[in-house]
Amino acid sequence: MTDSQPRWRRLEPDARREQIFTCAARLFGERPYAEVSTSDIAAAAGVARGLINHYFGTKRELYLAVLRRAVTIPTTAMDIVTDGPIEEKARVAVDWFLTLVTKQGKTWLVATAPEGLGSDPEVEAILVEAERRSAARVLDALGVKVDAANAEVCNALVRAYGGMVKAAGREWLLRSELDRDQVHTLLSRSLVTLIEDVFPAVTDR
Repeated sequence: MTDSQPRWRRLEPDARREQIFTCAARLFGERPYAEVSTSDIAAAAGVARGLINHYFGTKRELYLAVLRRAVTIPTTAMDIVTDGPIEEKARVAVDWFLTLVTKQGKTWLVATAPEGLGSDPEVEAILVEAERRSAARVLDALGVKVDAANAEVCNALVRAYGGMVKAAGREWLLRSELDRDQVHTLLSRSLVTLIEDVFPAVTDR
């Protein structure tokens, strides 16, 4: 693109929507929610502000969409499924997750400690649903089979493990008290212990 050409270019609707989403995620990660306007997002994406309303509705709805994606393990998690012992599966899965978090950067930190909307039932509902979906996808990706009678308990145990994941991520990305290798060791070994020792101890009662 030359300097004489306009900043905007024609994109397919899905690509344009993703462009807006990506710019919004970056801005929400860099500033408090109240300090990000739809005009800021539109300027960063190089689009008219009306397109944000067209694709996402209000700023709040766009923020919730960013939040939902950031805290939900995507379906591509199944792509990491590998043969081998659970230790190897956990190592690969945690490495994949830490790479994902690195790419999300500050957006992940904001999403795991959402601010700006106060005590919001809709935000809470998004977080709860995201945690349930993510826990199920973790078990699927690791090839862990649980019977129907214990499914809810095992999902809850993985969600509890997720609380440690968030805390470890903040120690790494926000406070620099742990490095990536240390976080990887903590999370991968804890995940193996959860599946091999905690699951049987809880479900065999």
